Amino acid sequence: MRKMASFSPFFFYFITALFWLNFLIPAPAVCKTALPFKNGERLEFQIKWLFIPAGRAVLQVLPVLPSNDIPGAAHHFVLTASTYPAIDLIYKFRERVDSYTSALIERTVFYKKRQQGKTERDITIKFNLKRHTAQYTNFKKVLPPIKLPKGTLDPLAALYFIRCQPLIPGQTIERPITDGKKVVIGRLRVIKRETIRLAGHYYKTIKLEPELKEVKGVFEKSKNARMYVWVTADKRKILVRLKSKVIVGSFTATLINLEILGKDDRQEKKDKTNKTNKTETSTAADDYI
Repeated sequence: MRKMASFSPFFFYFITALFWLNFLIPAPAVCKTALPFKNGERLEFQIKWLFIPAGRAVLQVLPVLPSNDIPGAAHHFVLTASTYPAIDLIYKFRERVDSYTSALIERTVFYKKRQQGKTERDITIKFNLKRHTAQYTNFKKVLPPIKLPKGTLDPLAALYFIRCQPLIPGQTIERPITDGKKVVIGRLRVIKRETIRLAGHYYKTIKLEPELKEVKGVFEKSKNARMYVWVTADKRKILVRLKSKVIVGSFTATLINLEILGKDDRQEKKDKTNKTNKTETSTAADDYI
């Protein structure tokens, strides 16, 4: 049996993997099609290391409020992640990431990340849209601004941008992404359409493979490390599974709950479905087949 000591950094590695996946997306500058998400969307994932439930992550789309006072912001994306109480005894991890983008998600206008646990972070990235620069701050440490190519996004915004793309099997696609310290051009291979089963439900999906050449940490140390990602093969392109095997073992993230409707849609759906007692929240289960 593997030593539990090797488990301790796992949750951090998973979040790093999820973010680096988001670094590897296609080249179009804007979302030209109808946006595949609305305010109120909520996706919840269970994260496992080997067969051990380690924690959960939640992706949300929230409205941009006047109190946010962020010029140019039209979308607000949030990622929260935490280890389960039993795992906290070994390796406690809490994180919240907020990303604000322009209307067509062609650029990020503000980004912040708060992390608690073994490593503490209080990161802010300020984007100067006129000068095309980004400046990284972590607590009182301020780095010099870096120059950005046109269409640069932060990691979390990139996940939502990819959902606007057609994702045709056989494609290899690229995009510049920044974490405030540097800009990378990553590559993502669209492998094939595939039907998978999760929590007793079947999904028609598109299988993706990000290139891991630029990924540091555990992926850099793992020979032949690979990662696969599955998104629904419909207009929403919802992330339903992420799987990878590295030197400390295999890990997966699986969608366990989703809410896809905004406030106006919730009332409309409630009016239409009173007779059938349907709800807007499923357990990894909207009918994609």
